Amino acid sequence: MVCPYSLAVPGGVQAHVLGLASGLRSLGHQVEVLAPAAANDPAQVLPEFVTPAGRGVRVPYNGSVVPLIFGPLAANRAWRWMHDHDFDLLHLHEPVAPSLSLITLALAELPVVATFHFATTRSRALAAAQGLLQPTMEKITARIAVSPLARRVHVEYLGGDAVEIPNGVDVSRLSGARPLAGYPRSGGTVGFVGRFNEPRKGMPVLLAALRVMIHTRPDLRLLVVGHGDTQALLRAAGPALASRIHVLGPLSDEGKAAVLASVDVLCVPALGGESFGIVLTEAMAAGTPVVASDLDAFSRVLDDGKAGVLVPAGSAEALAAALGGLLDDPARRSALAAAGRRRVAMWDWPVVARRVLQVYQSAVAADPRRLKSGPGGARAR
Repeated sequence: MVCPYSLAVPGGVQAHVLGLASGLRSLGHQVEVLAPAAANDPAQVLPEFVTPAGRGVRVPYNGSVVPLIFGPLAANRAWRWMHDHDFDLLHLHEPVAPSLSLITLALAELPVVATFHFATTRSRALAAAQGLLQPTMEKITARIAVSPLARRVHVEYLGGDAVEIPNGVDVSRLSGARPLAGYPRSGGTVGFVGRFNEPRKGMPVLLAALRVMIHTRPDLRLLVVGHGDTQALLRAAGPALASRIHVLGPLSDEGKAAVLASVDVLCVPALGGESFGIVLTEAMAAGTPVVASDLDAFSRVLDDGKAGVLVPAGSAEALAAALGGLLDDPARRSALAAAGRRRVAMWDWPVVARRVLQVYQSAVAADPRRLKSGPGGARAR
């Protein structure tokens, strides 16, 4: 399996790759992961099944600044990794990104499964590169999209079709998380998880909503997990609100789970560019009610508002009303938490991993090199 984005920076694709790899390994399969990461970074402990391909370089992509890796050194490491293992197939994530997955696809000589996470209604970069990418994309044997929007983008820009298999979540780990010390659920704690300095994640909208709420809610506070400039966030919040904000920075999966178990409501005020919304499912698994923007991807995860509260994207007034209403209604929070737990069962990693395995089996069976060798022939490399 190949991840295009650096594991040094938390993100939905990175979490998906590691979660799926762990889920497949728990079912008895041998899985190795190649990803941008530093080989000897004491600040980052990599799972034993991950081979680091080198540090990523931060590049603007899909409305974010993401850590990618490219160039001759990355290509050499990908080539060596493939030839050092006797893989049955390659599973590449986001192969259109100018990074490790695309490099590995160009070098591949075995069945390839690709998962597309990218979701945006318009992409000048993809439109411009469509003709250049097409010959390489033809090496893909089977395709997966994590959401209907990701599937639509794939069909529009790359042709062909993809099976929809969503992101997964470690339900057992999150459901058993213990709250942080000093942060019991009290009816006034809002959580935010994500890169809070990226405008599309909606932090300015959340800050505007909280400014409306602080005058009547002395216990209101905001817990923030993720990458960003803490001092810039506090300045943007203003003196009255800054004292209510606790920025924890990037945390381990266990730390993030503890935060989700500590807050009364998770707020996901993103403005666009989301293909799924894995943090929503993580909150649902932790038993935390969610207030989120009414993006198409979020609406599907929250069952059109049956498993969470949806508000118009970008509206601070609507967000303040939704947060306030939920914080004032413990019974509704409990009902939404229960609905979220029921719904998130479909995204538990063992369930998702078995669906992915079906795609793997089809890809290996349909590989042209295998067909040429005949049913009893050796597998082509």
